[in-house]
Amino acid sequence: KPGEPPPPAVMTAPMRPDIVQFVHTNMSKNNRQAYSVSPWAGKQVSASSWGTGRAVARIPRVGGGGTSRSGQGAFGNMCRGGRMFAPTKTWRKWHRKINSTQKRYAVASSLAASAVPALVMARGHKIDEVPEIPLVMDTSIESAKKTSAAKDILASVGALADVEKAADSKKIRAGKGKARNRRYVLRRGPLVIYKSNDGVEQAFRNLPGVELCCVDRLNLLQLAPGGHMGRFCIWSQSALDSLNEIYGSEGKSIPEDLMANADLARIINSDEVQSVLNPAKRANKRYLRKKNPIKSLKALAKLDPYAAAARESEQRAEAARKGNKAATLAKKRAAAKSKKQFKAAGKAFYEQVSKQGDVCEDGFNIGA
Repeated sequence: KPGEPPPPAVMTAPMRPDIVQFVHTNMSKNNRQAYSVSPWAGKQVSASSWGTGRAVARIPRVGGGGTSRSGQGAFGNMCRGGRMFAPTKTWRKWHRKINSTQKRYAVASSLAASAVPALVMARGHKIDEVPEIPLVMDTSIESAKKTSAAKDILASVGALADVEKAADSKKIRAGKGKARNRRYVLRRGPLVIYKSNDGVEQAFRNLPGVELCCVDRLNLLQLAPGGHMGRFCIWSQSALDSLNEIYGSEGKSIPEDLMANADLARIINSDEVQSVLNPAKRANKRYLRKKNPIKSLKALAKLDPYAAAARESEQRAEAARKGNKAATLAKKRAAAKSKKQFKAAGKAFYEQVSKQGDVCEDGFNIGA
């Protein structure tokens, strides 16, 4: 707005959700406590293998007798009462080292994202009644000492809706954590950032979902819970002013954009770039589908024209034979039919000449 100082330079840092997610993932591992199973679990029994030759597995077995436990398998992870596979150890690599430059980049990105209303709303914060983002209040809020005063302050700027949203979301945790002093979970509310604690910690700390942070100790786990940028931050004026001292020429360096203009399509299509580019290349040559010369006559003609001509003439002759097939069959059938009409007379003649006569029927007068 006219007459107001410009926002701190760190609010213009590039927003890199990939770096924020990476740093948050590794930072959140640094408050873990080591755990492991007992080194002697599943091993507090005297057992040895029976060896080979007894038609049983070579797993160690409990010695002795007089009880059902004797002879049972022991020690192995597949055995009842045995140890687990690869027992967990306390000397696991629990913590992660993170580059300082990456941590600073992630914090700067989170600060820049907290100044974008769309990203703040995308995180689920209720800021419909908030007059501006980032929300900057007078330094006098640092001297508030009562929770009732803190509620009045938040209500006056429309930020109480986000606190009520967090309070309404309180529910019993799913899982075993409910029995381990982590019974309830709730959503995150606003983050109050101050320069000096003149009672502001005591005033705001009891409001559900509200967190507090000193501007000298900005924490990525608070600025981007879950690795998601866009936390709703409420700044005191002195805290916002000190950002120019923490970041800038005298303090930590502010990350720079890799590209001054991130609209890559506009850059490529600009006259300056298009004027020095080579003309667009023609479409790649289309290759026809390979034909099988055994089936395709055209493909065979490319490989062996003589074989193609021979096959073509053969196909023509076959087509001609197919066309004359009816006439040829009719001719053959007519010839067979003409033969059939003399077949009965032939059979009768054959029977006549085949008869066996009696040569002595009229005696032996042959010449008579």
